[in-house]
Amino acid sequence: MSDPRETGTDLSPKFDANGLLTAVVTDADSGEVLMVAHMNADALALTLQGGEAVFWSRSRARLWKKGETSGHVLRVVEARIDCDQDAVWLRCTPAGPSCHTGRTSCFYRRIEDGALTFTA
Repeated sequence: MSDPRETGTDLSPKFDANGLLTAVVTDADSGEVLMVAHMNADALALTLQGGEAVFWSRSRARLWKKGETSGHVLRVVEARIDCDQDAVWLRCTPAGPSCHTGRTSCFYRRIEDGALTFTA
């Protein structure tokens, strides 16, 4: 492998055609997946500089800081990028529920036999 994006130490995110990266957020303590969102270059820069998660809202077409209205911010403990730099993993300490439904995680339902069941 000779692609410096995959083997080097320079941060060089590979944004998609819409200028976005996928961001996976997990709880820094438990490892639970809290949410998946998207980041543009500004959201990534603000997150890395400020230490709290900022995303790009595709539905609202604007930046949004997680918890900007609820106070349930995500404090970034560690940020990682995958091998080809097109996805980000944020290990965070949540200040409250991560899901807009009020649940800890956005992944509160399991798919079983073609139907959804709620997890504990």
